[in-house]
Amino acid sequence: MHLREILDADWSRLLEVSRRPSRARRCLDSFSPRFASVVLIRVASSLHAAGWRRLARLPSLVNFVLFGIEVPASVTIGPGLVLPHTQGTVIGAAQVGRNVTVFHQVTLGAKAADFSFDRSQRPRIGDGVILSVGAKVLGPVHVGDGAVIGANAVVLHDVPAGATAVGIPARVMGCADGRQDGDA
Repeated sequence: MHLREILDADWSRLLEVSRRPSRARRCLDSFSPRFASVVLIRVASSLHAAGWRRLARLPSLVNFVLFGIEVPASVTIGPGLVLPHTQGTVIGAAQVGRNVTVFHQVTLGAKAADFSFDRSQRPRIGDGVILSVGAKVLGPVHVGDGAVIGANAVVLHDVPAGATAVGIPARVMGCADGRQDGDA
């Protein structure tokens, strides 16, 4: 997908999640507080993909300074990303799927300092996942499609698709297939 198509998908999903009437995205919408950080993430990612790796650091730095969100330009994030609030958020995952909602104070990253950004040590987030306020997903775990990670949960193990994980450490409280109570 091209940058414009991805931003249009992000904008449409933001309107859907915020229950606002659907409308075409205008240039000024890129300055909306709920959308500007996503625009900067997408610009950094596009520059990185085009081989402008050093230049890609500039929008990432602006995002960090203005919105308090840290997202490496090399992270693969599907369309439909929604960031209702950004402060204190770190998206250092190996990949993030489509239509993911990430609330503030969420951390996706390795269990230990990983300055070389080894993708094998980072989480993979499926499609349609909701990461609630303060959630931490650490290490090489997979969060399945449609899963919900509860507020302040600390996920150290895989979370099945459609499951809800809560607590410290996180436990699966319910799955789409009816399973209950397991470590996440």
